[in-house]
Amino acid sequence: MLTVNCPSCGAGVRFRSHASVMAVCEFCRTAVLKDPGAVRDLGKVAEVLEDYSPIQLGTSGTWGKKPFTVVGRLQLRYDAGMWNEWHLLFDDGKSGWLGDASGQYTITTAREAPAPLPAFETLRPGLEYAIGKERYIAGDVRTADCVGGQGELPFAVGAGWQARVADLRLGPAFITLDYSDGALPQLYTGVSVTLEGLNCQLLRDEDAIRQSAGHYRGKLTTLACPSCGSPIQYLPGLTTMLVCRACSTQLDASSPQAEVLRAGERVSKVPTTLELGAQGRLGNKKQTIIGIMRRVDDEGSAWTEYLLYGPRAGFTWLVETSEGWFKSVVLDDWPRASNGAARLNSVEYKKLYEYDATVTFAAGAFNWRVRAGDVTHVVEYERGPAQLAAERTATELTWSKSHAVAQDQLNTWFGKPAAGTVKARGMPPKAGVKLTRYRDTARWLIIIMVICNAIPLLANFGGTFLYSVLGGAALYLPAMMLDSMNDPTDKR
Repeated sequence: MLTVNCPSCGAGVRFRSHASVMAVCEFCRTAVLKDPGAVRDLGKVAEVLEDYSPIQLGTSGTWGKKPFTVVGRLQLRYDAGMWNEWHLLFDDGKSGWLGDASGQYTITTAREAPAPLPAFETLRPGLEYAIGKERYIAGDVRTADCVGGQGELPFAVGAGWQARVADLRLGPAFITLDYSDGALPQLYTGVSVTLEGLNCQLLRDEDAIRQSAGHYRGKLTTLACPSCGSPIQYLPGLTTMLVCRACSTQLDASSPQAEVLRAGERVSKVPTTLELGAQGRLGNKKQTIIGIMRRVDDEGSAWTEYLLYGPRAGFTWLVETSEGWFKSVVLDDWPRASNGAARLNSVEYKKLYEYDATVTFAAGAFNWRVRAGDVTHVVEYERGPAQLAAERTATELTWSKSHAVAQDQLNTWFGKPAAGTVKARGMPPKAGVKLTRYRDTARWLIIIMVICNAIPLLANFGGTFLYSVLGGAALYLPAMMLDSMNDPTDKR
């Protein structure tokens, strides 16, 4: 361990890793460069935004039987959100990175890059690229700004430093190509992990988070909309995008003081089955609905998505469609898709739908920037009650897995008060056809009635025709009313 005096304030700055090039003084935020024979001042480094991650400097764990300690942190921000990269020092003196993005974690270490590697400008989410002897699928491709730093880092960063990175996956395997230093990238390889699987120690608990940031992790906080004054509930530090439900104003909550991005036009309140702030207990873990989003496909079918968050459960999605309710989680282990099928853990899922999904309404808090008009290309696969979905934008590809949720299960999760309102409200079916089940039944009954009265109609048409018409109307008109009541898009 090397300890030097900060050139700015004189406080001791420790370098625990011989690979660390820079350390941030914890007292004055000066970036201290470790240089042979000298210590240089690189200027100030911005304070990291308290984002309620349980990880902190000094957190320890074990990966592949190799103990490690967290010694540094980079906070990176792109146009739709932000994430942390924690610098790890292993007991054998080597270093690595623990990626921390919206409750999903990856560990990577530097490797010698095999030639050739793709140019950054050629990378596109969803496409395959040869890395060594394997073919990986590009997930994220983005340029991010460094907005804060802590502790020891293996390279020098300062104001204006940008990271040009691409993440690629092969099942659970994870690769990062870092083009920050030029056209030839640094290669990092690793896997998706969980904090429990790493046996992490010295994680921040809720009391420590409250003392440092003034809020409990997972506690909803109310912010007054700068545009209309309506209250907006959000999770400080965890959610970077807020949408006022009253006026659709979009807020950037990834800075200490929310900044108005776009003052939206006042819109009528959109009714939803579950409300923002509703709390449920899913699998013995308490979760709160923090965001609600409606999307529509290119054939007019619409559905509602509810983003749930719990301090121990992380992020979960509930999706309400005309076919019922589904619970969805983002996958770390990616399927392999080809020839109209996707294979996950040796199980094959058949392609079901492919469409563009457009956001038509959003309210609440989200862990990425969302706005009405955002378009995502979606491909769905199905096997029995389970479904896979690949969602792709210009910069990102994600996979999720969904299971149907019974109405009774939903009522159990959200309790008796929600039982009266927790009901699939008859969004348009996937094929974009209006709900007509009651009218279809009425048509069959009318046909049966006509068949049964065929002989009287032929024998005395004038005397029985009016009664037949009245009988058919008595069956069909109530059926139309029932279909309209169960289809909020039916304007009749």
